[in-house]
Amino acid sequence: MISGHDLKDLEQLLEQSKDAGVDVYTHSEMLPAHYYPFFKKYEHFVGNYGGSWPFQKEEFEKFNGPIVMTTNCLVPPKDSYKDRVYVTNEVGYPGLKRIPVREDGTKDFSEVIEHAKKCKPPTPLEEGKIVGGFAHNQVLALADKIVEAVKSGKIRKFVVMAGCDGRHKTREYYTEFAKKLPKDTVILTCGCAKYRFIKLDLGDIDGIPRVLDAGQCNDSYSLAVVALKLKEVLGLEDINELPIAYNIAWYEQKAVTVLLALLYLGVKNIALGPTIPAFLSPNVVKVLVEKFGISTISTVDEDIKKLVG
Repeated sequence: MISGHDLKDLEQLLEQSKDAGVDVYTHSEMLPAHYYPFFKKYEHFVGNYGGSWPFQKEEFEKFNGPIVMTTNCLVPPKDSYKDRVYVTNEVGYPGLKRIPVREDGTKDFSEVIEHAKKCKPPTPLEEGKIVGGFAHNQVLALADKIVEAVKSGKIRKFVVMAGCDGRHKTREYYTEFAKKLPKDTVILTCGCAKYRFIKLDLGDIDGIPRVLDAGQCNDSYSLAVVALKLKEVLGLEDINELPIAYNIAWYEQKAVTVLLALLYLGVKNIALGPTIPAFLSPNVVKVLVEKFGISTISTVDEDIKKLVG
């Protein structure tokens, strides 16, 4: 299994293991790799295992095979599976094996592959399918259909529910929020926050899924492109005139970078949760509230009324 964000590492692992008689799974932010046509050629690339990074300790335990961590979402591993965790790139932790880098810059996954051959199959967690692959190129290909649904009133509002997941119980708010959203709304998402609702059956609007997943957290760019294109197509002067509300979950620096990008574009009235980042000074918070209308989340019902109406 491979976790993190580095699709180049995934490609090398798949290429080196294609004739080895082992299956490869993704975890957490690697889920969107299954949306790329490029990876369809690997028959042993069989699926995604588990959910977002906070639940590694339970899910890695049950996976039974080796795990490759490619980026920074490593939770200190339990002794029971620590010998099955490999790291690369910026990831490091005492006692974990590092993937060797060859002279030509490629990585040698042979030890991981041989390790996988000796392990028993993963313990099944769940079954089902997730629909994704809605980065800006795909959404813009459906632009006429989406704009028509907006103009006809079939889609009343888009709600951006992007950002991070976390282990705290307060994150259940985002699952309830998605469940209670009116059926004429569409969720735009990316990042591991999506695991709070991506597996819900929320249906579609005239064939348009009610959850459009752009991919990894770095694919937040796609959501901005979609918003700007809709603004252009609908002939609006201000991005805040769009039928788009923002309910962003944050946990670490990347999500704050996304927030800064939204502020740069002039987006206002963003709901941010579960709390305002603790490192913001009172003066910065004052500016964000007064100039951009940023607020923290409250209750699901109150926030739906405020953001959607």
